[in-house]
Amino acid sequence: MKKVLLLQLLLIFSVSIFAQESTVETNKEGKDISLMKHTWKAQWVTHPTESTLDYGIFNFRREFELETVGEKYIVYVSADNRYRLFVNGEQVAFGPSIGDIDYYRYETIDIAKYLKVGKNVIAAEVANFGEHRRGAQQTFMTAFILQGDDKNGGVNINTGTKKWKVSKNFAYNVLPFNSDSLKGYYAAGPGELINFDVYPWGWEKLEFNADHWKTPRPATVEFAVGRGFLYGSTWYLVPRTIPFMEETPKRFNAIVRTEGGVKTSKSFVLGKDKIVIPPNTKASILFDNKTHTVGYPELFFGKGKGSTVRLTYSEGLVYNNAYSEEFVNGNLTLTDVKGNRNEIEGKKIFGIYDILHPDGGNDRKFRPLWMKTFRYIQIDVETKDQELVLNDFRFEFNAYPFKEVAKFNTKDETLSQIWDVAWRTVRNGSGEMFQDSPYYEQMQYIGDTRLESMISVYVSGDDRLMRKAIKVFDESRMPNGLTESRYPSYITQVIPTYSLLWVSMLHDYYMIENDPEFLRQFMPGMRGVLEWFENEIDETGMPASLEWWNFTDWVNPEFPNGIPKGADDGHSANVALQYVYTLDNAVELFKHFGWDHEAKKYEALS
Repeated sequence: MKKVLLLQLLLIFSVSIFAQESTVETNKEGKDISLMKHTWKAQWVTHPTESTLDYGIFNFRREFELETVGEKYIVYVSADNRYRLFVNGEQVAFGPSIGDIDYYRYETIDIAKYLKVGKNVIAAEVANFGEHRRGAQQTFMTAFILQGDDKNGGVNINTGTKKWKVSKNFAYNVLPFNSDSLKGYYAAGPGELINFDVYPWGWEKLEFNADHWKTPRPATVEFAVGRGFLYGSTWYLVPRTIPFMEETPKRFNAIVRTEGGVKTSKSFVLGKDKIVIPPNTKASILFDNKTHTVGYPELFFGKGKGSTVRLTYSEGLVYNNAYSEEFVNGNLTLTDVKGNRNEIEGKKIFGIYDILHPDGGNDRKFRPLWMKTFRYIQIDVETKDQELVLNDFRFEFNAYPFKEVAKFNTKDETLSQIWDVAWRTVRNGSGEMFQDSPYYEQMQYIGDTRLESMISVYVSGDDRLMRKAIKVFDESRMPNGLTESRYPSYITQVIPTYSLLWVSMLHDYYMIENDPEFLRQFMPGMRGVLEWFENEIDETGMPASLEWWNFTDWVNPEFPNGIPKGADDGHSANVALQYVYTLDNAVELFKHFGWDHEAKKYEALS
């Protein structure tokens, strides 16, 4: 008995020492995975008194002094839901890369070039969109974590130390949207209502006085861990596997309409002039980017005390009587409310919007907390006793940094235009994951993603977002063996045929890349999907009376709700042949990895 107790004590002691090591370990991609196997020395922290579950924007900061600044200064960062990280007033990162609670991403960032000898400040804006968050955002509570690498030397900047400060930014309120207000399915996050009278200007800069801010409290009773550690955690942290997004400054193409007598010029869209909205005036300005895009609009303004500024974002204008009873006639799905996207006459803007209330100060800036999708943006202004000065309006294109390496050469101008539009569509739908629709539905569906993955790899040669998608869908698998149809998501949706498409994505990757070690991990999951369908085969030899949503495609009226005949309550040749196609792809993979029993079994079943 004494020997057993001694052995247990030695094990506990050795684990304790192991947890304090700072040895850097890397995987085959060269990623630092040491934090996946050790307890983090930093701790998840949050606001000590405010709700950690509801909508709220929180500012964290840590002041410190450095005697020297080396070539590198590495920090590891994550937050729930999102963070923007600043060093001495400059934004250095935006994350974390989207995942779920069991595979929550952290970023490894070198901030050395932003530091200086003497006083410094690290600051983070952490946004929790609460119940209004986009459908892909999984969350536990408002929380932030930052850890400095041991090799940084000198100062302990880890969250969990009492030198960190936090304050809720009461300038922000939520503008919730739903399917009724936008006349269609919506899962892309809320609008923002910002009262700049209470905005803490300069909060991220060194000269800001944060003495009145509070000390953060631990967000959980346990320290942060990676997936390999033996204790529990709330967020299981894994390293980011994709690059940071492209951030390219852009300018609008033109102002195409104004109302309210406001004077504008071409010089304004070029950043060389101002627009002044007089006191007690209602005015609107319509900007056209000429093409659909994604990113962060940035409005620079001054004065305007008491005024209301509304920014509305739209992919295309709608007819003036759109959504009226006589126009719609009870059937939105068959009514084209937009028409030619290039035409603006007889049309109005309709869509997602943000509302700003300026404080009257100069050199103010608005940038939304989350990306917007648009071709048109309309600024509607109602001033009170003070004029509003618009100093500049531009945007930052923000998307996965795919590069167009492949070339498509043709003398047919129409085909060249189709190529350009198609590639722009893939780019605008690719961020930290592939997206079904960046405007209405920022969700990664297997059906869409399989196509987007193939296109992006063939055109750019970059397979990292495809690899992440394959892994994420595997992480979504349920106990019955099926994947969820879209993931990450906090809204569970199951389309069995999409699980088949995930298996075919594995085969796609097998045909493109020589990377057996990456694919090997998915063989059990692939078998689980095939077994679910196998268990649904009845005495006729076909899958019958399938559960869940047996979607194939939107074919009206032949496929009600996208479901082929027989899939739900009988026998569907459409679904059966999808299964056969998938079996053939799977057999090739099983043979490659030496799973001979499965290969023979499913070859015979096919």
